[in-house]
Amino acid sequence: MKRQGGQTWKFESRPRIIGSATVVGPDEGEGPLSTDFDYIYDNIEINEKTWEKAERRLIEHSTELALINANLNKEEVQFFISGDLMNQIISSSFSASKLAIPYLGVFGACSTSMESLALASLIVDSEAGDYVMASTTSHNCTAEKQFRYPNEYGAQKPPTAQYTVTGSGAAIIGHAKSGTVVDCATIGRVIDMGIKDPFNMGGAMAPAAADTLLSHFRDTGRDPGYYDLIVTGDLASVGLPIAKELLKKDGFDMSQTEFNDCGLLIYDINKQKKVIAGGSGCGCSAVVTYGHLLKRLEKGELQKVLVVATGALLSPLTTQQGESIPCIAHAVAFEAGGQV
Repeated sequence: MKRQGGQTWKFESRPRIIGSATVVGPDEGEGPLSTDFDYIYDNIEINEKTWEKAERRLIEHSTELALINANLNKEEVQFFISGDLMNQIISSSFSASKLAIPYLGVFGACSTSMESLALASLIVDSEAGDYVMASTTSHNCTAEKQFRYPNEYGAQKPPTAQYTVTGSGAAIIGHAKSGTVVDCATIGRVIDMGIKDPFNMGGAMAPAAADTLLSHFRDTGRDPGYYDLIVTGDLASVGLPIAKELLKKDGFDMSQTEFNDCGLLIYDINKQKKVIAGGSGCGCSAVVTYGHLLKRLEKGELQKVLVVATGALLSPLTTQQGESIPCIAHAVAFEAGGQV
């Protein structure tokens, strides 16, 4: 591994994603990316008795499928890195006890997908592990229950609100002759612009996304046109235009490339009205990246992709105490692998 600039790791051994899997709920299965997911549940309960057990089942299912798709047994994986939105990341920790793989629990809110992938790639690139699994999960009802109001309460939501994705994505990183390459990762800084509204996650996270993108361009010497596609994690319809404007003020014209958002890709916000501004949650960028984007890279439709997963680092306690929302974004660059 070679550090570039102040915040970027360049993975010189070119670790690859040798297997991945995505599992989603019914709303995601009705969206435009439905054919890119490995498994779609037809019920929001995920065949479980509680929302928390449903979320746990999602991550257990995605990690099982990722092992199958990588043609590995769990005993061959040295480390499991995962996190989620629940208090004390219980979905990941309970799943880790079942997997019985040495475990590193991480929390980056909705940025956890790229945080865990960056760390997994770092471990493989440094030869501290041959195979490392990265994963995350979220469930619409657990997030609403914990951070806002249970769905049964029927609280009215403003136009800025987003819809937590019910889904889980997992990827296994290793050295192989084929598979999508993890080129580099830019680790974000915590940015707090004083926004206090938990129903405006896109607006709160947009400055963190812009800051990480600026750091990535500065560290690597690249510009937006280097990539075929740049996607943010879950800024949705409110935050993505703000991020574009912030980047434009700093001299980066995002019209040089396709610039989109996982929260807008996973749903059709014009037809699926209940998602309001678009998707969010730990599972959002995970299932879009490990499902849709990896498939496009594997087919050769895309050659270079940058995923900037964003996270709002609030808790119910800080919101109740009137605190603002600190946010972060982590970026990972992918390259179409081909054969070595």
